[in-house]
Amino acid sequence: MTDTSDDLELLDRRLGQGILAPGRDPRVALVRAAIVVGALAVLGFLLRWQPLDGGLSRRLNGARTGVVGSLSTTVYHLFSPAPAIALTVLATALVWWWSHRLRVAAAFAGTVAVTWIPSDVLKLVVDRPRPDVHLLPHPFLPSPADPSFPSGHTVFVTAFVLAVLLVVRGTALHHPIAIAGSIIVVIVALSLSVDAVHYPTDVLASVAWSVGVAPAARWVWVDVVLGRFAGRRTGSRRRG
Repeated sequence: MTDTSDDLELLDRRLGQGILAPGRDPRVALVRAAIVVGALAVLGFLLRWQPLDGGLSRRLNGARTGVVGSLSTTVYHLFSPAPAIALTVLATALVWWWSHRLRVAAAFAGTVAVTWIPSDVLKLVVDRPRPDVHLLPHPFLPSPADPSFPSGHTVFVTAFVLAVLLVVRGTALHHPIAIAGSIIVVIVALSLSVDAVHYPTDVLASVAWSVGVAPAARWVWVDVVLGRFAGRRTGSRRRG
């Protein structure tokens, strides 16, 4: 019983420390994010001009029948913007309850948002059309009207998983969540490709976006924004 209590106390102390821990060198995170975003912009324009994975998209869409089709469509709706926001709110509440620290919960939610939302800027700039429904054997209808590159669904789920991993970093939960989270990202990426609401390169670019941008997003939100807010509160208490 004592060992179990000690383990729980250690978990409680560690939970959330990973996402609050200052980055070693924020310049590295910022430069890496800038390189990733620039490279993805170039790739997006190239793929807009020449959709090299159009044939692969049509072949994957051929599997959109029966149970596979039902599951892929369910995944698409499950991670659409409104459910994604609701999931983030629920997860933020759970992080707050579990860590007993509002700052950890705010760090989690902000890291997800600051990684996810700016990807829409790249989507609008590149303006890659969605796969042509007239060329697909089992098109998703009605086809989404916004551009295709990158996939907001995949950016979100990858950012969400990365933020959770930051929260549980240093605990026994990190490894199993990393495995489960990777499987979820793969399922979402495959589902969107089977539905052919995105090209396969769209979803791969989305994973690259989140992996490249999340550390910089965490630094901007946690170290800069929340850090200044915490500093002001500390200063106010001292003056008081």
